[in-house]
Amino acid sequence: MHVTFRVPAKINIVLSIGPLRPDGFHDLATVFHAVSLYDNVTARWGDEEPRNDDDPRSEDEAGGDAAPGDRDHVSLTLDGPYSGRLPADGTNLAVRAVHTLAAAAGVPARAHLRVTKAIPVAAGLAGGSADAAGALLACNALWGLGWTVERLAGLAATLGSDVPFSLVGGTAVGTGRGEKLDPLVVPGALHWVLAVADGELSTPAVYRRLDELREAGAAAGPPASGTLALGSLAAGTGPDTVSVDASVLGALAAGDASEVGRLMRNDMQAAAVDLRPSLAQTLSAGREAGALGGIVSGSGPTCVFLAQDAAHSRMIVQALEDSGTCRATEVVVGPVTPSQS
Repeated sequence: MHVTFRVPAKINIVLSIGPLRPDGFHDLATVFHAVSLYDNVTARWGDEEPRNDDDPRSEDEAGGDAAPGDRDHVSLTLDGPYSGRLPADGTNLAVRAVHTLAAAAGVPARAHLRVTKAIPVAAGLAGGSADAAGALLACNALWGLGWTVERLAGLAATLGSDVPFSLVGGTAVGTGRGEKLDPLVVPGALHWVLAVADGELSTPAVYRRLDELREAGAAAGPPASGTLALGSLAAGTGPDTVSVDASVLGALAAGDASEVGRLMRNDMQAAAVDLRPSLAQTLSAGREAGALGGIVSGSGPTCVFLAQDAAHSRMIVQALEDSGTCRATEVVVGPVTPSQS
């Protein structure tokens, strides 16, 4: 028996970052949006697919001296265009998700995972979070646990700030560290172009650079308190509260792509561009092609551009390819949700 879920990438339509907290984290307020670029996560019983020692992208770990069928046995195989940059051992977030779910449910951690990577790694698209969410969904079904998505979300938040959103997809306002979600209804489809850069950007490194730039006065701080706060859609309290502008929510609810594009923003963009100056050229190329809006997604280095429709997406792709400012492009739509296949 096996269970497969396909889980989408996420982009950030807006991302507001609060100041550095004493615990080393930042409050944030963002609009998450899931788009049609998917990783596939398949789970089967751990004793159905033995380790292939000739496959360098396969790893397996078995626990203890328990009887077969009762002992922990989790293994992972990675494939797909972005599989080479990920560990295939117990440090992989998908494997950690399996162990976390098993411990919470009080069952043996027995599963073989196969993750087919189409989402770039360390690219601001929550590819690792998608894999963890897929592992939770697939093992929940494989083991017959019957947990609701809401119950899984509590575990997801312990694995990473983006994992709860990856479980549900769609469009949502995220606050706290991103794990507190308020779903949004967006009528119709929004058309996007992803410009995938060479290499990766470490999220902690981008946060550190943002703090340094703010300390030096070279990057904007969070929006002024009181102008954007929307009850549960605000993160934190006091003068440094960050939140999502009501005009963004209105534009999304109305399906007004032009207004959504005008309002796209990302507080992390200055730091990402400072660490990877070539991103400025990518952003310029997309905007010059008539994109309704263009920003770095999350901590980057992927840039996202909003198009009027599918034909306009293809025009932006052509302009980006002609400019030579990115390694690859993807035409996607959103919002989308995870699905079992």
